[in-house]
Amino acid sequence: MTTTISSEGFQATIKHFGAELISLKNHDNTEYLWDGNPEFWGKHSPILFPIVGTLKDNKFQYDGGSYTLSRHGFARDMEFECEKVTAASASFVLKSNAETLKKYPFQFLLRIVYTLSGPNLEIAYEVENHTNSEMYFSIGAHPAFALPGNFEDYSLAINGVDALKSFTLQNDLISGETKTTKIDGGKLPLDYTLFEQDALILKDVQFDAITILKNDKPLLKVHFPSFPDLGLWTKPNAPFLCIEPWFGYSDTSDSTGRIEEKPGIVTLGSNETFAAKFNIEIIHD
Repeated sequence: MTTTISSEGFQATIKHFGAELISLKNHDNTEYLWDGNPEFWGKHSPILFPIVGTLKDNKFQYDGGSYTLSRHGFARDMEFECEKVTAASASFVLKSNAETLKKYPFQFLLRIVYTLSGPNLEIAYEVENHTNSEMYFSIGAHPAFALPGNFEDYSLAINGVDALKSFTLQNDLISGETKTTKIDGGKLPLDYTLFEQDALILKDVQFDAITILKNDKPLLKVHFPSFPDLGLWTKPNAPFLCIEPWFGYSDTSDSTGRIEEKPGIVTLGSNETFAAKFNIEIIHD
């Protein structure tokens, strides 16, 4: 089942399974989101919760127990309840249940709210801790933007930095190695060789937005002022790029496995609510 919201001729469609954004169009029906072709990657914009990335041995320990969680957690593979819909907004809710408690021993409510205002799509995350103790989690976005044609025609505009320091992955875990990618004149030309070692993992980012350009003309901009971490990713020869605002990231190879010690983890007190949001702005319409 899907829900479509619209504003000033712009449209966003969300699939209830995973509360996943699957389409973002302008008033000329141009599609800005990756179509999910499984030849490359069969998703569009999954929600990453209650972890981002991969756990060491796919396990974590908490309060004497051991739990197994697959890469990026379970929210993307669960049916959300459509809580409320208006012409230009829709909210979706996932609640902990017997199934989630076997994998993740915290009671929670996860709410995703999509709000469209003309060319601007706001995606808001809320996490409520319904456990009588502190709750530990990561959360993140994974939107894939369609880049039809020649991948090298595209570039990223990133203001305020002259280089990106990224952490490399080894066996899906963050290794001790980093690499530096120069940003000349605020622009990073796209090339598949950038992603030869998988995603670019950026911690404690010093900028809050990225603009995708085609032949130096802006297409869309992703604003993520409240997110500390970021992933940039594509697959070889795939006509898309993921710009992924995160709270948290994969384990390292020397991780203790204790979730409360996991770098980048969010700690939320009992009966407290976590909130964060990011925005996708269509520029070329």
